[in-house]
Amino acid sequence: MSEQRSPAARRWLAHPVMSALLAAGWLMLQQSLDAGNLIAAALLALVIPRMVGGFIGDGFRLRAAGPALRLTAIVLWDIVQSNITVAKLVLNPARTPQPAWVPVPLDITHPNGIALFASIITMTPGTVSCIVDETRREILVHALDCSDPEAAARDMKARYEAPLREIFG
Repeated sequence: MSEQRSPAARRWLAHPVMSALLAAGWLMLQQSLDAGNLIAAALLALVIPRMVGGFIGDGFRLRAAGPALRLTAIVLWDIVQSNITVAKLVLNPARTPQPAWVPVPLDITHPNGIALFASIITMTPGTVSCIVDETRREILVHALDCSDPEAAARDMKARYEAPLREIFG
């Protein structure tokens, strides 16, 4: 019985970005550039993507780096701002949070784009994407403090989904 494998699973550098991130992550964790750590980083960068290639499929080709870099900057800025907002909310006993469920309609159709959109929402302190409902085409988000769910949904769509649609088409 022959095993059918995707072209990416057959190549050693099936996911070069993942390989680079794994190697860089290993070297940063080890805080050393000695020969042993360089060899270990290279082995991890070659072996792990090849092992998981069947699970993650072929790599994604980034069409435009500009939107991806802008989205990264927006997400990092929002994470910093949200951390400060949540800290103020938690540390001030006079403030009472207004939790809310926020349905965010999906315009993006690419599965990786939807997964990344849900992940970005969850990484931002104060919000958690709880359900990705593909039949209703929405993500149900729980917000720790939200007085206007419609405005929050519009903001998430403008800040995160619009760039993701540009990146994923």
